Amino acid sequence: MAATSAGAQSPAPANTLIDMRRHFGACLSEKPIVPTGSRVTIVFMLKRDGSIFGRPRITYSHLEGDEEARRRFLDEAERAVDSCLPFRVTPALGGAIAGRMFSITLGREKPARGA
Repeated sequence: MAATSAGAQSPAPANTLIDMRRHFGACLSEKPIVPTGSRVTIVFMLKRDGSIFGRPRITYSHLEGDEEARRRFLDEAERAVDSCLPFRVTPALGGAIAGRMFSITLGREKPARGA
């Protein structure tokens, strides 16, 4: 995954972890990821400037569909996270997040049958 600019994503830098979560959630909600039933958890670390540190890792995956659908889901998930980074953060929040691990789970469970 490569970091890309998300400067236009949020009007002001995040000053708290809650702000950061809101900005990330809003950014990710603009990127639909299919197929339903597939899920992936991606773990990554951030630098104090809000950019990614090192390489993100997939720590959990439940993939539905054929080989092509599974590959496409993983590619879309990586692109969605990449497109939302780096975060715009204040210096205070930057100091708090530097070197810390964050995780995000993307995807949706299949609806229960008969629900």
